[in-house]
Amino acid sequence: MLRRLHKEQPDSFAFTPDNQAWADAQITKYPEGRQASAIIPLLWRAQEQEGWLTRPAIEHVSDMLDLAYIRGLEVASFYFMFQLQPVGSVAHIQICGTLSCMICGAEDLVAVCKEKIADKPHALSADGKFSWEEVECLGACANAPMAQIGKDYYEDLTTEGLSKLLDDMAAGNVPTPGPQNGRYSCEPLTGLTSLKDHDSGKTKYNASVQLASDIGDTIKRIDGTEVPLLAPWQGKSGSKPVSKAKPAAKKTAEPKPAAKASADATGDTQQAAKAKSKAKPVPKTAKSEDAPSASAGKKPSTLKAARETGADDLKMIKGVGPKMEKLLNSLGFFHFDQVAKWSDEEVAWVDQNLEGFKGRVSRDNWVKQAGVLASGGDTEFASRVKKGSVY
Repeated sequence: MLRRLHKEQPDSFAFTPDNQAWADAQITKYPEGRQASAIIPLLWRAQEQEGWLTRPAIEHVSDMLDLAYIRGLEVASFYFMFQLQPVGSVAHIQICGTLSCMICGAEDLVAVCKEKIADKPHALSADGKFSWEEVECLGACANAPMAQIGKDYYEDLTTEGLSKLLDDMAAGNVPTPGPQNGRYSCEPLTGLTSLKDHDSGKTKYNASVQLASDIGDTIKRIDGTEVPLLAPWQGKSGSKPVSKAKPAAKKTAEPKPAAKASADATGDTQQAAKAKSKAKPVPKTAKSEDAPSASAGKKPSTLKAARETGADDLKMIKGVGPKMEKLLNSLGFFHFDQVAKWSDEEVAWVDQNLEGFKGRVSRDNWVKQAGVLASGGDTEFASRVKKGSVY
């Protein structure tokens, strides 16, 4: 099956404010320079918000992580959990069709979907409320046949049961996930035959079903308001978004990864970058919000705008992505020959003033790359950029 972007795409994508705060918190799980590791949870949250994964959503997440768009698309198109085409506005039904479910009647459930939704998988129902597909094993063999709707499992299904579920959802009712035949989990239908002493104090539903019912987010598009935002890895908890929390005081002078930094698919940590850079630590002194730090090295000569010939494509320098190029332009750097002339002191200054990307100049040896490009030569990376295999 080909995994392609749908031919019809919305004009734009933006996380809801709460989902944006959630996404920002996820990025801080990873060291500076390794935030690209957050791409799967961020893409998943985008899909939970919209129902399917659009091209603007993939590009928005890629921008957040400073990834080339093709890298975001590679992840989205590789994993079948990401829906690259519109799904039903109410629910997308995923019928497990592997051995256990097939033996127990999965084909009959598929027949219900064909009758009540659409003849073919991934097609929308006439009212646009539902879509369906058959998927590989979902790991609930003891409760076969079953289906996944959204993020919840609906188990021990019958054709009548699935038909009623679809009717209830179409009418605006929120169904209860989990076993649909009265079972608590995956114990015998007649009740426990062993470990009976442990059958006490349980909630009405099993753990995942109880949580989904308590939160009330079953078949709901996730907007981030469902549960308080927690970020225990930052040493913070509570209902307030992490972005509003005050940073914890540092106990030592040892450098730590930035709490919020743009992603880098291949970069070093901030500590490693500083070790390679000749820059001195930036003292904690008051400074203008708009002015970059000038406490280390020597500021290179800058330009107010590109020359009449137009700005060079700085993205041909390995380590410079679209966001980095904009940052360099804002600092007054537009041309290869500017970068090629940087002295060690000037490299140190730039390394310290690339907010969120400190140490990038030294690590990727921009001066050498720029020298080759300024003289009309080519680098292996620049060749790939020209072929369109990078951006």
